[in-house]
Amino acid sequence: MMRGMVIEMNDEQLSTLVDMQGFLDGTVTMNFTVAEGERYEFIARTVKRFGYGRLSRSDKAVILRFLERVSGYSRQQVARLVKRGGERYPLVKRYQGSRTSFTRTYTGADVLLLARTDTLHGTLSGLATKKLMERAYNLFGDARYQRLATISVAHLYNLRQRPKYQHQRQVWTKTRPTTVPIGERRAPTPNNRPGYLRVDSVHQGDQDGMKGVYHINAVDCVTQYEGVATCERISEAFLIPVLEALLHSFPFIILGFHTDNGSEYINRDVAKLLNKLLIEEQTKSRSRHSNDNAQAESKNGAIVRKHLGYSHIPQRFATPVNAFCSDYLNPYINYHRPCLFAEIITDAKGRQRKRYPYKLMMTPYEKLKSLPLATQFLKPGISFELLDEQANAMSDNEAAERLNNARSVLFKTIFNRSKTAA
Repeated sequence: MMRGMVIEMNDEQLSTLVDMQGFLDGTVTMNFTVAEGERYEFIARTVKRFGYGRLSRSDKAVILRFLERVSGYSRQQVARLVKRGGERYPLVKRYQGSRTSFTRTYTGADVLLLARTDTLHGTLSGLATKKLMERAYNLFGDARYQRLATISVAHLYNLRQRPKYQHQRQVWTKTRPTTVPIGERRAPTPNNRPGYLRVDSVHQGDQDGMKGVYHINAVDCVTQYEGVATCERISEAFLIPVLEALLHSFPFIILGFHTDNGSEYINRDVAKLLNKLLIEEQTKSRSRHSNDNAQAESKNGAIVRKHLGYSHIPQRFATPVNAFCSDYLNPYINYHRPCLFAEIITDAKGRQRKRYPYKLMMTPYEKLKSLPLATQFLKPGISFELLDEQANAMSDNEAAERLNNARSVLFKTIFNRSKTAA
């Protein structure tokens, strides 16, 4: 196959646009090129001979395709020359010879030398690399660095962008994961001991671009003893005081604190709080282990959403909602709401299966009392006698009725004030 074929064009036989279209259709695989010195004259002659300015749009396209084919110019350049060819002035080159160019201070050899220097030293910063090249020339007498020793830092980075440098020096690195040295990636291991909490956040919806309140839901792994608290935002100023009060509300000693990898819990402020409360370990969920925090997430729906719903609650109502959770919701779910507890059965092949028999259904407080040596897990100053008084102060039905009445008052207050404010 012949490429870049230069011929003497005799276009006198192309007298009509039909002839020109036939020429284009018959020379698709050939690359005809008019001699370089005759291209401008050829374009001007063609434009005037066919009356380019009076042609329709489709006929102009044929002329442009023809000139693009035989001139070797791009479509954009042909269009510019055709426009100039229709003027009354002769179509000639606007520049003669080579265009004005500036002598390069740094040669290709300098670029390669810079690439080699970066390879040896691992691509240091521009300042450090400039200092290395100064030392190479001034201190160690390497004449190759004569020009590079005086280079500016800004132009050094320009040389690093040149194709010759990129061809010699390309570094491919994998994306480095961001590691947070707070918390250990594993599931909590309570070993039938209370005090290992799984914690998650629940957002109470957006409305008109405004965030709602945030609920903190903490569930004990063994007893399902649960605490729900509400804060205005999950920033340090709002979250830490509410979280500290929530942890103090549990009757047993907190030994572990497990969350997902959200930054609201995996940060230095929460770690400092846990250290202050003498909580032994902080763990976080592992990648591709969706069940690590499933217990808290299941309680989000069964407790938080069921009793507080999905509707938007403005942030200014965080304090009354938190009081409702502390005074009504938490006592009800811990002392009056039965939960199912698993029974693990191991078959002959060693496989373990969980079953939830009716006999193991009890309230979280009853589960706490049923644990072996349960007294030793209680916080100082708390006894089962005091907890029994709170648990037996009212019946389950009375606690549920008290909860529902308080929730109705709370929601009426929230939505009436919201409508008034609106």
